Amino acid sequence: MREEHKLVTGIHHVTSCVAGAQEDIDFFTQVVGQRMIKQTVLFDGKAPIYHLYYANANAEIGTVMTTFPYRQDGRKGRRGSGQVATTGYSVGENSLDFWVNHLDKHGVKHDGIERRFGKDLIHFYHPAGLDFEVIGDDRDTRGGWTTDEIDDANSVKGFHNVVMSVRDLQSQHDYFVDALGFTKTAEEGAYHLYSIGEGGPGKSVVLRHDPDTPQGSWTFGEGTVHHVAFAVADDAKQLELKLWLEGLGYTDASEQKDRNYFHSVYVRSPGGILTEFATCDIGFATDEPIDKLGEALQLPPWFEDRRAEIVAPLEPIKVPEPQR
Repeated sequence: MREEHKLVTGIHHVTSCVAGAQEDIDFFTQVVGQRMIKQTVLFDGKAPIYHLYYANANAEIGTVMTTFPYRQDGRKGRRGSGQVATTGYSVGENSLDFWVNHLDKHGVKHDGIERRFGKDLIHFYHPAGLDFEVIGDDRDTRGGWTTDEIDDANSVKGFHNVVMSVRDLQSQHDYFVDALGFTKTAEEGAYHLYSIGEGGPGKSVVLRHDPDTPQGSWTFGEGTVHHVAFAVADDAKQLELKLWLEGLGYTDASEQKDRNYFHSVYVRSPGGILTEFATCDIGFATDEPIDKLGEALQLPPWFEDRRAEIVAPLEPIKVPEPQR
């Protein structure tokens, strides 16, 4: 059965709810050193909320962090199990000392160099309370974005893995192995590593068994990861996966949603984490040239007649100067 399932190819993006928009832009572009590739708005609901996108040099699938700055709406999330607890980025194996100094320079709280599954890493924190890691792994050959402070050798390449906090390990294990085609490849204390294909950067998920941690919130709210998206090739593969999941009994699956840069289907996993399956065949240059990504607020065609209404309550922001 599992030999026939090769629909999920890795991580597509991660979406988190943060606090202020400018605070978030400064964190991801100056501290993490990602390229700001899109400023648009949340397509769901009625409240105008930014949707900000950050990625590597080529805006590749599997490198894209997206955020909703929810402080303007006053909505806070509750951290707990049933959520993505930590988002991990790949960096060069020899860059961890640089990252200690870089985080210290920016006054970012971190836990120093640790080790898990044979790789050195640094756990650090977003101003909104979100958890991140940089993980030294030279297998990641994707092109990092460089800044005045971060050169290519020390740059973030893309996602390495996400860490999910779950109370019931077995049900989440079954979801990743039987439903999504992952293989369990390692175990270290409360941490359980799952890999898709050859595994490694962008193709790994870690389940952290937290049986005594209360359930976190599932709604949009400052300080929580809302969902993790996994990549599928196109609409046909996405539909095939949706039907596969429903056939296994995972019927809490949404209809397809048009996100302008990809098409999405959402499924609530047994551990509580919202998983998305996003297509890879549209991309971020559909409404602005690749060399001008993130410079201006983009709205989908179905929102353009409401531009003035949508823009008016949004926090004024200053985006990074483009690198030409």
